[in-house]
Order: sequence, then structure tokens, then C-alpha cells
Amino acid sequence: MKAFVAGATGQTGRRIVSQLVERSIPVRALVRDIDRAKTLLPDAAELVVGDVLDASSLGDAIADSTVLLCATGAAPGFNPLAPLQVDYLGTKNLVDAAKAKNMEQFVLVTSLCTSKLLHPLNLFFLILVWKKQAEQYLQNSGLTYTIVRPGGLRNEDNGNSLVMSAADTLFEGSIPRTKVAQVCIEALSTAAAHNKIVEIVAPPEAVNRPIPDLFASV
Repeated sequence: MKAFVAGATGQTGRRIVSQLVERSIPVRALVRDIDRAKTLLPDAAELVVGDVLDASSLGDAIADSTVLLCATGAAPGFNPLAPLQVDYLGTKNLVDAAKAKNMEQFVLVTSLCTSKLLHPLNLFFLILVWKKQAEQYLQNSGLTYTIVRPGGLRNEDNGNSLVMSAADTLFEGSIPRTKVAQVCIEALSTAAAHNKIVEIVAPPEAVNRPIPDLFASV
């Protein structure tokens, strides 16, 4: 297995890269600014310059990677096109590139409530709408996929266990980004994660269960 990570310098992406390195899984990290990336990512990660909005850059960037993890996301700001561009068109470009490379699996991080049109987050230029469109494009691509919808993302880890549920069944809750990364990486070696949408949060009252068992229960 060789992993390709898009959104590698983001708060979730850098945790995915670090955990892949800790597990001795070779990783290529897609970055736009290689000097900045060197300050954020482990030395063992192979850094490749590219942009999800530049489809022509992705084939060479992916190279011989066999699985793809996408943790991209539009940054908060005043560009009304950012969610369309990053969350949908950028993901679409990655899906197309992964399909052209016959990649074994595509793991996509989106968000709880992508199916709720009237959710307050859609006031941010329809961000959940475009995440949902990206999910559907991946589902229709023919690639083996796992779509991970985390609750509110926290930078600090905690000792809480995971709750994992099927699509459109969890509507609140939070989760540390480290646990999101762990779920994404476990999906790569868990057949029960194939072609599923899972929603994850980490509440204090959750009972500890192995992640493969959680995937199997969804």
C-alpha cells in the first residue's frame, strides 16, 4: 500500500499523514507550498507539489500511490466560490485522477449533515451542498470508496471512544481530528469499510469498540 493524501497540510490532513508515517505506510503528500509543508509534516512523508484545482497536476503527483485520502476543505473566508471549487470541483478532479490510475480505494472526509439543505453551515456559500455533490460523484465513480462524515472537529485529542453510525443518522456531536485520521486509515485495511458512508462523533459516554467492528456494524 502507498497512500496519497490531499489536503495534507490542513489540520486533519497533517494528522492523517503523521499517522500513516507512524504505521510505516509510505505516503505522498500533496502540497502547494513545499517550504511550509516541511514545517508541518514528518520528514518521512514524500512531498509533491500540486493543486486539486489543477487536474493536469494530479496524475504525476499521485504517481504509483494505490490509495487516496482526501481531507481538503474550503477555508473560511469571503470567496463565495471557494466551497464549489475546493469541496466539489477539487474532489471531482481527485476522483477522476484516482479512477484513471485504477486506485484501490478513495477515502473522503466530509461532514455531518451534508444532506440537510437548511443547515446553518450552508450560509457559508452552500458548503454542505457542495460536499454532498462531491460524495455523490465519488459514489457514482465506480471506485471503492469510504466516506467519513465527522462531527464538529476539535484540534485537541481526548480519551473518548468513537460512535459510528450510518448516513444521515447523526446530527450533532464533536470529535478530535486525531480520531478522524485514525478512522480514515483503518478504513484502508478494513473490508467492511468499503463503499460505505459513516458518521462519527466521540461523546464522553461512548463504549470503546475496535474500529473494524464499528465499520462492520454500519
